[in-house]
Parts: sequence; structure tokens; C-alpha cells
Amino acid sequence: MSLRGHAVEESARLPDGRSAVVRIAVPGDDYVERKDLDTVALELHVDGRLEAALNTVLEPDQESEALQLVRRIASGLESGRLEPTAGALEPFADEMPST
Repeated sequence: MSLRGHAVEESARLPDGRSAVVRIAVPGDDYVERKDLDTVALELHVDGRLEAALNTVLEPDQESEALQLVRRIASGLESGRLEPTAGALEPFADEMPST
């Protein structure tokens, strides 16, 4: 299994009560076969609306690293250490989690 066919998601409750979902996956592209896609995206949805979408340094086969990353981000969002913005999440998209 890889991030091409299986998204990794983690839910979080923001300090203001809104619900958030952190998602990492290979996004679809109507013009490229899924097996040829290698961009892995980090998305943040708040109350069902897409608030941020960033490309990451992850590879499609790094599911366990993606899981670590969504858990860290969700924890930061719940605690209020992270704002639910693309700017706050950008350092995570550029980070390679350790296994």
C-alpha cells in the first residue's frame, strides 16, 4: 500500500471548538496515471473546508512517516501551538520525519 491509493488522516479539535482533519496523500490528476504520480500533498480541512494544501518532501511509499506527520500536526493544532494556516504548516511539509 502507498499514499497513491491510501490517504493518511488524523482528526483534531481546535481550541475554538472547530473540527479539523489533517490529510496526506498523492492527489489525483486527470492527465497523469496514478502510478506515475509522485507528489505527496498535505491538506488541512477545517469544518469541512479546505484551509491549506501544500506539497511535501515525502515519497508515495512513506506511509508510516506520513502517519507520524499527521499525528504531530493534529496534536499541535489541538494544543493551540499551531495555527490552522498554510504558513504554520509549511515547515512540516518541508520536514522529513524520522522512522
